[in-house]
Amino acid sequence: MTKPPPLPGDPLAPLARPLLWTRAGLVLERLARAFWPVLTFLAFAFAALSFGALRYLTPDELAIATGAAIFVLIVLGAPGLRRFRWPSLDEAVARLDATLPGRPLAALTDDLALGAADPASRALWAAHRGRMAAAAAAARAPTPDPDLAPRDPFALRLSALTAVLMALVFGNPVGMFSPEHRLGGPGAAVAAMGPTWEGWAEPPRYTGRPGLYLNGFEGDDLYLPEGTKLAFRFYGPPGSVPFSETVSSPAATPERDENPAVQSHDFIAERSGVIDVGGPMGRLFQVIVLSDNAPEVELPAIAERRADGKMAQPFHAFDDYGVVRGQARISLDLGAMDRRYGLATDPEPRDDLVFDLPLPISGSRADFSEMLIEDVSEHPWANLPVKLTLEVEDGRGQIGSSGEQAFELPGRRFFDPRAAALIELRRDLLWSRENAVRSAQVLRAVLNRSDDLFPAPEMVEILQGVVEQIEAASLTPEVRDAVAKLLWDMAELLEDGGLADALAAMQQAQERLSEAIRNGASKDEIDKLMQELKEATDRYLQMLAERSQQEEGPQFGQQQPSQQITGDQIQQLMDEIQKLMEEGRMAEAQELLDQLARMMENMRVTQGQGGAGDMPGGQTMQDLSETLREQQDLSDEAFRQMQRPPEAGQGGQGGQEMSPNGEAQPGDAAGEDLAARQRALRRELERQKGLMPRLGGDAAEAGRQALDEAGRAMEEAEEALRDGQLGRALDGQADAIEALREGLRRLGEAFAEERGEGSRGEGNLGEQRGGDPMGGQGTRELPRDPLGRAVGEGSRIGSDSNLLQGDDVYRRARDLLDEIRRRTAERQRPEAERDYLRRLLDTFGPR
Repeated sequence: MTKPPPLPGDPLAPLARPLLWTRAGLVLERLARAFWPVLTFLAFAFAALSFGALRYLTPDELAIATGAAIFVLIVLGAPGLRRFRWPSLDEAVARLDATLPGRPLAALTDDLALGAADPASRALWAAHRGRMAAAAAAARAPTPDPDLAPRDPFALRLSALTAVLMALVFGNPVGMFSPEHRLGGPGAAVAAMGPTWEGWAEPPRYTGRPGLYLNGFEGDDLYLPEGTKLAFRFYGPPGSVPFSETVSSPAATPERDENPAVQSHDFIAERSGVIDVGGPMGRLFQVIVLSDNAPEVELPAIAERRADGKMAQPFHAFDDYGVVRGQARISLDLGAMDRRYGLATDPEPRDDLVFDLPLPISGSRADFSEMLIEDVSEHPWANLPVKLTLEVEDGRGQIGSSGEQAFELPGRRFFDPRAAALIELRRDLLWSRENAVRSAQVLRAVLNRSDDLFPAPEMVEILQGVVEQIEAASLTPEVRDAVAKLLWDMAELLEDGGLADALAAMQQAQERLSEAIRNGASKDEIDKLMQELKEATDRYLQMLAERSQQEEGPQFGQQQPSQQITGDQIQQLMDEIQKLMEEGRMAEAQELLDQLARMMENMRVTQGQGGAGDMPGGQTMQDLSETLREQQDLSDEAFRQMQRPPEAGQGGQGGQEMSPNGEAQPGDAAGEDLAARQRALRRELERQKGLMPRLGGDAAEAGRQALDEAGRAMEEAEEALRDGQLGRALDGQADAIEALREGLRRLGEAFAEERGEGSRGEGNLGEQRGGDPMGGQGTRELPRDPLGRAVGEGSRIGSDSNLLQGDDVYRRARDLLDEIRRRTAERQRPEAERDYLRRLLDTFGPR
């Protein structure tokens, strides 16, 4: 089969224009992909030149910059030259054909392969080419798509385009190659728009001072911190603005003839002097450089030993602008040491102890006081003479030192003799391994016949193993440190206890406190040991109570009433011991401590005879009665505060003021103190309510409700005291007192019912017991009003009995005073009546 002859004419001739534009687009795409780094660099250079970069360069610098730019262009353009290829016609046809459906351009360039001799096939082929020609007639050149995003991940081309736009809008691209633009900056028109010079002063960052714009600075005296950076920029022809200064070192005074190209000057202010800027808009600054003094650090007191054995060293640091860092260095003071026993040998070399000083997290560091707290108890130098040096540094790098301070390095002290012996052996080993033989001998002596010396047999076995390690042929530093750690743990176990027997623990706490008093322990150590003694005593008393046959109200002491002592009395005795120690009266404190030890040794739990603590609920009634008395005392104090005249409190803490409505209000300190006492009393009442025995019956329920009402009244009184409203506070306190009394009466009845004694007249809220006010045995009497008159005797009003007579005279007198106070505080009463009540209180009230 022969190939048919081609159709006459070029089928792509009608598409010559779209093909030309398509090929041009391909050229642009390939140029952009190959040379976009070059174009980006040129765009940045154009922007820099438009904004006058040339006027900041000297001729030599300009030559260097030009050479560097040419080198960069070669480096950026060489890869593009290697990659660039000119697009062919076939590539243009394929690109245009891809934009049309059915690829009509490819169909127009194809020939009929089969059936060229068949007229029907040729006719069909001609019809097909006609349709493809019609489709190709709609061809349009595609838009160039260089696809630079993957090749420019940082979008530098977009930044360059933005720089070009900024240069066109705000720069001077037209005159960037003019001699004036290149050498002299802006012309006369540009110079007229602003100052012929500008200056800035930037103090060091650590000073916290703000920067200054010198053109806007008013005045001639310029106070600058030492080290301030000064920068000046000059506009106009070279040398048109004379400049000189004498504050830098060495001072720079450029002259027009010597250096006509100077257009900027930067220097550091190091001494006082003059800055002279000449010209029509010149200024003369008298610079006073503020010297930056070196920081200082002081030791207001010698380091103390805290209760936990940590070192607490106060220090005071200050600087002109602020301390940026500091450190404490502790070195061994061999000259002040008692070189005996294990310390007689020369110590092994050890680095000084270095600690970073704590600095304020917020606030100024120019003047502050802080506390360096470090735990050096396990260090070999603990409790030995050392020298302490503190150093602080400011932002300028200047160092301030406190000088050497000799003292004994605080560390934990052990008052148990066994623990103290182990700690001394540990110190000798850490001091020098030459003490190993002596330490082993001492420890063997301690372990000889040690059956009763240590609380557990395992401790003896551990210490025997320690001896074997110490006596080993080679005592390496690692083994020594392991032995030291073991001895420390054993000493802590002996010192802190872990004893199951409460009596032994209490006696041990007493002995340790006595030892601390004799050795002159610090206040923190004594406070800690005193707290441990209180806790051990509480555990011992609890043990006695658990062994007692009585479930309620144990009484501590002998059978004879004269030998009885309560838990509160024990607490008061320990408080007195602590007070004496705080006052430095150690001999008296030791005497009371010995007395407490003898008393506790002879103590046993017995059932008291006829006391309030003998019966169920006795302790509860005692606690509630004490709360009632404290509430009455607090009410008396609040009333006296309200009656105090305004001038009585002036200049003092207990002063009072008159509120806008005429009500007396206490001073801030007095009001807060009364409110705090009221809050503590309310919390104590809540604690007592939580410890009350579970009782059934109407009387118990009424008693609990009365105590709840007392708590609410106390809370209202507390709020009123805090707000300075004493009248409202007195009302709340009066309600609390009444509710407490009601609760005591009701609970007394409930406890009597619990004992099976019954209660006649149950339900009469005013009924009270005669004799024991805490609910003990006694005859009953009818309720009385505050004046002592019996009420409830039928319908008769009045009394044949004398006023305020009998065993309960003091309670009734207090009731009467409370009623008078309550009525005095009621502002709705007539002033004449309130004045009369005040005179009664002045005459008969408590002094």
